[in-house]
Amino acid sequence: MLLRHTPKDVVERSALMINPAKTCQPIGAMYAALGVHGCLPHSHGSQGCCAYHRSTLTRHYKEPVPAATSSFTEGASVFGGQANLLQAIDNIFTVYEPEVIAVHTTCLSETIGDDLKQIADKAMKEGKIPEGKTVIGAPTPSYVGSHVTGFSNMVKAMAELGARSGKKNGKVNIIPGWVEPADMLEIKRLAAMTGVDTTMFPDTSGILDAPLTGEYTMFPAGGATVADLRGSGDAIGTLALGEWCSADAARLLDTRCKVPCTVLDMPFGLAATDRFINILRTVGGTTVPDSVMHERGQLVDMISDMHQYFYGKRVAIWGDPDQLISMCEFLVSLDMQPVYVVTGTPGSRFEARIKEICAGQPYEVKVRAKGDMFLMHQWIKNEPVDLLIGNTYGKYIARDEDIPFMRWGFPILDRQGHQYFPTVGYKGGLRLLEKMLNLILDRKDRDAPEPSFELVL
Repeated sequence: MLLRHTPKDVVERSALMINPAKTCQPIGAMYAALGVHGCLPHSHGSQGCCAYHRSTLTRHYKEPVPAATSSFTEGASVFGGQANLLQAIDNIFTVYEPEVIAVHTTCLSETIGDDLKQIADKAMKEGKIPEGKTVIGAPTPSYVGSHVTGFSNMVKAMAELGARSGKKNGKVNIIPGWVEPADMLEIKRLAAMTGVDTTMFPDTSGILDAPLTGEYTMFPAGGATVADLRGSGDAIGTLALGEWCSADAARLLDTRCKVPCTVLDMPFGLAATDRFINILRTVGGTTVPDSVMHERGQLVDMISDMHQYFYGKRVAIWGDPDQLISMCEFLVSLDMQPVYVVTGTPGSRFEARIKEICAGQPYEVKVRAKGDMFLMHQWIKNEPVDLLIGNTYGKYIARDEDIPFMRWGFPILDRQGHQYFPTVGYKGGLRLLEKMLNLILDRKDRDAPEPSFELVL
């Protein structure tokens, strides 16, 4: 099959990555920028870079992704791209009339040393930024970090707009991290049910899950407004969901605007959602309503009813660090065994968290930050698993090793629905259980001999 030549012998590699479990910073920055109302992402580099970033997001979300580029040629590659960006800012505001331009760099412009803040200041002085319009920027070189790093850097640039007026607005900032538009909508729904007034940024709900109306709208109605971003400095607190994606922005608001921040795990699964709801009601000064407890009870009920099918199942999982931490905790709570865990994003803290979550379990967890899918496949070849969880790039391993595969994370290029159905919160936990359970029971039916082929499982 496609990967049948992957060897079982694991050899440590220091300079070579094969099938990386990540993509580049600008993709994360572009996704974050789309979560601001009226924002046009801008790639400060070559046309090819921008085309790749847009196409990856379009293939995942099945939506048109608008973005502009500085269109570097040989001259800009040698002498710098300031002139290109100044002209681009002028053209974009004149032709497309966005509220915000969110500029991210690429390998080329970072290597040259272009200073986005200096260029934006120059554009302002030259009158290229109309009154009431905004330009933000984030350094996102592709040769370090990952798409998660780029997302974090752009969200931090949004937080820099936060300002103190001297009067608190009674809102709680929620920085959701890199999750689907449906997840952001679900987080806002849970907050509203709990009676907490929130400002979420970025917020791609209503943008990358917009309805088909027959008319193209470059800037859909969703997203956090510039007023929301500026008002984040007057909030009573910030909840950052995910250390890698959201913490830097929250800590910036804490330092600059004295908005107390709490960094939480993403609310995937029962325990992480419990912690989110508890901190949310504490910061917001409310109580948890019966409607939220009802949803929690439904999740607990399904875990109890179906536990025997999850028990002892070995899982290989890969993706972004913030998502993996909460998902592994959820799997352990189901008595499943996340034996192989890989992220392409660097960070020794990730490995420590996963080992902490799996401490005391009757199996050894193999975890790797800055790892790749080749290593994951080698581990599986040496000792198979019952279930794969990760993005579309795992389908080759699933086919070659004949293992059930649940698509989850980014990017998902060959299936639909992930942008519409949340996997965070209690309702999202039910969705995750359903997806895993169906795969496990489908395999049970497929492999069952005639005497064990049961109508009711």
